[in-house]
Amino acid sequence: MARNLLKNPSGEEQLEFWELTENGGSQWKVEDLPGDCGHDFCDEGIAKYFATSFELCLKRQVIDLLAEDFNPEELDGEPPVTAEDWYCGRTDCGCTYQITVRLLDENQEVLQEFKPDPVTLDPDSDDCSWKRVSYTFSDYGPGLRFISFEHGGQDTKYWDGSFGVRVTGSLVTLDV
Repeated sequence: MARNLLKNPSGEEQLEFWELTENGGSQWKVEDLPGDCGHDFCDEGIAKYFATSFELCLKRQVIDLLAEDFNPEELDGEPPVTAEDWYCGRTDCGCTYQITVRLLDENQEVLQEFKPDPVTLDPDSDDCSWKRVSYTFSDYGPGLRFISFEHGGQDTKYWDGSFGVRVTGSLVTLDV
């Protein structure tokens, strides 16, 4: 299986390697699974998650593919790029979740983008347990040199603290 190009995908090293692009409210926090009012996770190898707050919290990693030992010829062959993420809400507070993954050229111009509509989870009407989102890029043309992975969200009740969406198990792979 291809290796995960994201560093610290589940908070084992707190917020190390992540750029906090939005850090509102009580800010990003790392907690142990399942957490208060939480849900069990399907992978016993993952013990932590990132929690968002009452104002928008987004974090990003930009992966330099040449620094990760891929060569331009491999990258120009348009290998499949897969991005995956897991998110959930609490049993007592609604939340929103969003993700944006971009394939970038050497000038960090966008070649292709995955940006679904934000998801809102309401514990009174929705299953707020862990959900997986996955997308595989193809036919994006030559020139891939960077991948930007950004995700996060917030709670919907504006409660002081870390009551927003929870994310973990993030993954970016390149199949060469």
